[in-house]
Order: sequence, then C-alpha cells, then structure tokens
Amino acid sequence: MIHKPGKPPTRVTSYRPISLSPVMSKIFERLFLKRLHKDANIDQKIPTHHFGFRENHSTIQQCHSIVHGILQSLEEKKLCTAAFLDFQQALDRVWHDGLLYKLKQFLPTPHYLLLQSYHSDRYSQIKFHAETSPYFPINSGVPQGSVLGPLLYLLFSADVPTRQDTILATFADDTAIMVSNEDPHVAAQTLQTRLNMLEA
Repeated sequence: MIHKPGKPPTRVTSYRPISLSPVMSKIFERLFLKRLHKDANIDQKIPTHHFGFRENHSTIQQCHSIVHGILQSLEEKKLCTAAFLDFQQALDRVWHDGLLYKLKQFLPTPHYLLLQSYHSDRYSQIKFHAETSPYFPINSGVPQGSVLGPLLYLLFSADVPTRQDTILATFADDTAIMVSNEDPHVAAQTLQTRLNMLEA
C-alpha cells in the first residue's frame, strides 16, 4: 500500500495498492488470451466507442473523437451538452456472477468453464510495512495486475446501452456522453435521459 500525497493517512482510500499476481498466473493468462482471440473472436464483442485496453487505440485518439464531436456541433450551429463520468474503483466492483453470465453467452464451453474456475475461490492478502493481513476471499472485481483483467472488464461493460442521438466515448472507467441539438432544453433533457439509463 502506497500513501497518496496530500491524503489523510487514517482513510483506507488514501492508499494506492500494488497488486501482485503469481508469474505462472500471468503466463497462463497470456497464453489463454491468444486462444480467446483465436477461438471466440473477442475483438468484435468490444464496442467501437471503447478505446481503453485495446490495441491501436489511445487516450489521444479518444480525445480527438470527443473534440471532433464538439466542433461538428459548433459548425452545425448546435449546442453540445456533455457529462464526463469516472466510475470509482470500476475494475474492483465487477460482479462475478454477472460477468460469468455474459461470458457464457458467447464463449465456447471449455473457455467459459476455465474462466469460471479461474474466478472461483480467489483469495487476497494485504501487506503494509511489516504487517500482513489474513487471507480473505475476493467476491468481486477482475484480477488486478493481470493480463486478462482489463479484457474481462471491457467484456463486462460492453453492453452499456447506446442511442443514436448521443455520442458515447469510453476509456477504461472514464466515460463521456455528449448530446447535440439546436434547442438547449432538448439537449439537456436528452442527456439527462441518457444518464438515467446508465443509472438504471
């Protein structure tokens, strides 16, 4: 655990954890990831609006797409309303049962059963200076510091609803939602409706 500068030392959220996975686990995940891409056509399951954890996609490219959307609205003399969201500890809050349900819909059975086994009976331990906690079960989240973790998060969040009247841009756990309209009230109401959909 590393203390975040300027944060109160008495709060758990003031510390940044460094998650360490076994080397053999990382080797297995890297090999299994290649098999997933080959057998399950994983890339087509990830929505095009998501730029995080993907090959040939970067933060700068996503920023360009957002700026392009804003400039296009201005050229068309429309008002662009936007909401920028940061889902706190998103990778740590992935619901295991929900993730496995989604994976079961498209993964070959052997791949699904392997991931189901891989996510069951996982335990963690916290070390801070000379103190070490007991082992405790991990009931949510994707493995931190792992090869498969980012991909599993993308697949878990891939079914975020989209609409033709909104622009959705995501990068990891950061999300931008934009709505353009000549009428500012319509733009604001459409954006609020979209936020309500995400909350539900």
